[in-house]
Amino acid sequence: MKIKKTNLDGCFIVENKILRDSRGFFTEIYHKEKFDEIIGFPVNFVQDNFSFSTKGVLRGLHFQKKFPQGKLVRVLKGKVFDVVVDIRKNSETFGSHFCLELNDKNHLQLWIPKGFAHGFLTLSDTAYFEYKCTDYYYKEDEDTINCKDPDLDIPWPSNINTIISQKDEDAKSFKNFINSLK
Repeated sequence: MKIKKTNLDGCFIVENKILRDSRGFFTEIYHKEKFDEIIGFPVNFVQDNFSFSTKGVLRGLHFQKKFPQGKLVRVLKGKVFDVVVDIRKNSETFGSHFCLELNDKNHLQLWIPKGFAHGFLTLSDTAYFEYKCTDYYYKEDEDTINCKDPDLDIPWPSNINTIISQKDEDAKSFKNFINSLK
């Protein structure tokens, strides 16, 4: 297990060693002691989530206000364009984003610390997306920033017709999110 830094402080790409042979492959997805060591502090995951999406489904940008979640995300089947936005108001990278393709071929994972909004676009016909969370999901605490807000300038792939929930379509702008922090 090794990490690669992203342009966002505390957000890392996690690369696991893949052992391949004629039967297929094996990889260790998560090892608490190794993970805590490479991240630099103890992480306690309390909930695992799984989502299934079809091509063009765009989810996000989601976060929790009072109970922020750190997440370790990966794709089990298919491929997604994954995006995180730093919404930590005192962060040097506040408002910046990081994008990465996660798929069942590269086996990459992304560590998203607390204080980030997260979303993804399904690029393949279907995608199985899994994430470990450091806090529980609280529907009443969830909030959303509009994923297509021009102020964020996220380079979503434009060759795919997107399918967005009404909640995500009606999400607040990044400017409105900033104003809510005051």
